[in-house]
Amino acid sequence: MKFNQTLLGGLLLLLSGTFLHAGSSTAASPGIRKIEDITIYRNDDFYSSFPSIIRRPDGELLVAFRRAPDRRKLGNGENSHTNPNSYLVSVRSKDSGKTWTPEPQLLYAHPFGGSQDPCMVQLSDNSILCTSYGWALLASNQVNNLKAPVGARPPTPIGQYVSMGGYILRSVDGGHSWQPPIIPPRPEGVTSFGIFGEPRPALNRGALCEGKDGRLYWAVTSSGSLAMFISADKGLTWTEGGLIKANSEVSFNETSVYETPKGDIVAFIRTAGYNDHLVVARSTDKGKTFTWKDGGIQGHPYHAVRLPDKRVLLVYGYRHKPYGIRARVLDAECTDVASVPEVILRDDGGGGDLGYPWATVLSKKRALVVYYFNKANGTRTIESTLVEIQ
Repeated sequence: MKFNQTLLGGLLLLLSGTFLHAGSSTAASPGIRKIEDITIYRNDDFYSSFPSIIRRPDGELLVAFRRAPDRRKLGNGENSHTNPNSYLVSVRSKDSGKTWTPEPQLLYAHPFGGSQDPCMVQLSDNSILCTSYGWALLASNQVNNLKAPVGARPPTPIGQYVSMGGYILRSVDGGHSWQPPIIPPRPEGVTSFGIFGEPRPALNRGALCEGKDGRLYWAVTSSGSLAMFISADKGLTWTEGGLIKANSEVSFNETSVYETPKGDIVAFIRTAGYNDHLVVARSTDKGKTFTWKDGGIQGHPYHAVRLPDKRVLLVYGYRHKPYGIRARVLDAECTDVASVPEVILRDDGGGGDLGYPWATVLSKKRALVVYYFNKANGTRTIESTLVEIQ
C-alpha cells in the first residue's frame, strides 16, 4: 500500500508542531527539558512571593522568600505587594528539592515596615549576601510631617507607603543567622530621602554578581536608569561605576547581573514603557560604561545562572496569557538571547501575579527553577520546576 506523500508530510509537520508546543517555540534543541513541578511552600493564611535560591557546598538548598498575611482573609478584599507585615523567611532541602522544611525560619523582619524580595547570592568564600528593600506604612497626614533637609520635599508616598530604601544582609553560617543590615549609599544625582530624612539608600530587585576579580556588581535604580554599584570588600562599602542610561521612551528597573567567561558584565533588565521587552546591557570594561539593546523577548523579571558547560540558563516570568514561567539556554557570552528556543515551563497560571523565577544548578544534568505562583487567583505559593540540562 502506497502512502500519499503530501498527506504523510502534513502528518509529520503536525506531529512536529505538537511536540514543539510542549517544550519550545522552534525546531532547534531547547537546551533543557522539564521533568516535574514541586511545591516548596504553601500556607493558605499567607501571601508568599519573590523567592531566590542558592545551593550550599554540601548540596543543601536554601530558598528565601517574602511572606505576608493574606489580606483577603482579613477583610481587605485583595492583596498588595506592599504590606507592613511582610517579612523575609527561608526554607531548606537536603534532597535536591524533593522535600522542604515545612515551617519557614525568619530571615529578617524590618523594625519600621515590610520587606520585599530577598535576593540571595552565594560568594566565593561561601558567605551569603541577601539584598532587600522596604516600605513603611504611614497615615496620609503623616507624610508631610516627615523630617527632610531644608528646602527638600518629603518622600513621595505610594498609596499609604513610603520607600525606606534598600539594605543588605550577610550570613557566614549558611543562612542560619544573619548579621545586622549593611546600608548602601544613595546613587549620585538621586535626591530622594528616607522616612528619617536620611538620603534614601540604593535599592533594586535582582541578582548581584561576584566577578572573577572578587568585586561585586549590583545594578540599582537611578531615576528610571540604572547605576552600577561596585564593591571590593564583599558588600561592606560601595562605589558607583557606569550608568545604564534609559531614554524618554523606556525606563529600567528590576535587574539581574551576570559575568561572562570573557569578563563582560551583562545586565538583564526589566523595562517599563517598552511593551514588557527585555533589555540586555553589556559592559566590556568592568562596569565603567555600558551599551544596551532590545533583548527581543517579552517577560519579566530575569535571572541568569551558569550551566556546567558554560552556557547560561535564563529564566523569567510571563505575565501575559497564558500566564507562567519561561526559560532559554544562551551561549556562554549571552549573545543569542532572541534566537534560541523559548521553553515553556508553566502556562497554567491563574493571572499575572506570579513569576519572579530564580535558578540554581543541581548537577551536570539538572537545575531547579523556583518562583511564586497562583492558580485561579488563589493562594500565592512558592513552587519549583526541575529541569534536565541537554
